[in-house]
Amino acid sequence: MPKFHDLSEYAAAIAPVIGAAHVNVHASAARAVADLAEASGVTPGLLADLRFTLPLRPLTRRDLAVIDRYGDAAARERDLSEHLREATLSEDGDGLLRLTAKGLEFVHRLYDAHAAAADRVWVGPDLPDLAGLTARVLDAAERRPGGALALVAPLFEPAGARAGLLLFNRLAAVRYHRADAHAAAWQAAGLSAAEIVRLADGPLRAGIEAETNLRASAPYRNLTGQEREVLYEGLLKLV
Repeated sequence: MPKFHDLSEYAAAIAPVIGAAHVNVHASAARAVADLAEASGVTPGLLADLRFTLPLRPLTRRDLAVIDRYGDAAARERDLSEHLREATLSEDGDGLLRLTAKGLEFVHRLYDAHAAAADRVWVGPDLPDLAGLTARVLDAAERRPGGALALVAPLFEPAGARAGLLLFNRLAAVRYHRADAHAAAWQAAGLSAAEIVRLADGPLRAGIEAETNLRASAPYRNLTGQEREVLYEGLLKLV
């Protein structure tokens, strides 16, 4: 394991590892998810992105914009309209978007596809330990008012879920914590979402990334140094 001088360096190093491990399962599950979508006539879309949130709580359009802060608003609205048409989501008079019974059934079938993919590409006895360590990081992660993590967590975790599926979803949620840290950093610098997307490399960008790492490092204090090493090295094996 590389020697990190502080938790900020650790947060910077583990972020791409988390991302790569998470994407590894997504890529492995892609064919099964596409087949499921075709067979059921359901668009994965928001159901896949919010698979661990919608079974527990409704969201609003404003919430979706926070969660997808760098996304295209028109594309997001088209996706939502498709879910409403397919009756996997419903919307009440207060604008609350809820998962329907049809939507929940699809989410559970998504979980089956993701669990099978994790079993294929994440081979090793360490998955329960890694899932437990990631849960502790997530428990210690700040839920910023108005942030994405506050909207998506706590997570829906089906009874009897295998460690690979739990780890997959928990890593996704930890990524929202870093996304909130990044947003707080560029907002503190006086930028908008559109401006940070366009911002070129330079001192301002470097300062924002350093502040992001500092903010994102906080929940890793909930682990000992040895546990952080186990988490980093363990996730690296899953990439």
